[in-house]
Amino acid sequence: MSTAPNQPTRVLTVDDSASMRALLNHALASSGFEVHQADDGQAALEWLVVNDVDVVITDINMPRLDGFGLIERLRAGSRHADRPILVLTTESAPEKKQRAREAGATGWIVKPFDPDKLVAAVRRVAH
Repeated sequence: MSTAPNQPTRVLTVDDSASMRALLNHALASSGFEVHQADDGQAALEWLVVNDVDVVITDINMPRLDGFGLIERLRAGSRHADRPILVLTTESAPEKKQRAREAGATGWIVKPFDPDKLVAAVRRVAH
């Protein structure tokens, strides 16, 4: 799904840290993105039942439903199955990156993040 002309790219950020959500909101909104937020994977899934986005950015370690579970559920035949999903996490272990790749993650960014690089990554994957 692509955003209509002259419409901002819609991004859903999923992170259980309020301060991280605030940082993401600032970095993305100040670059012209329409930002929506959820505090864990379950809240993201519930929000996505009735809403749509162009890109999902998710943390891995969260309560209720972690980032791996969110990616797997989005890729399992939902209407969001082809949505780009970027993982933004403090995790850097190769096996975690591999698990995210196997689940269907589009990309991996390690916290703390560089706002300009994050914006560039979102622009790169948003179709």
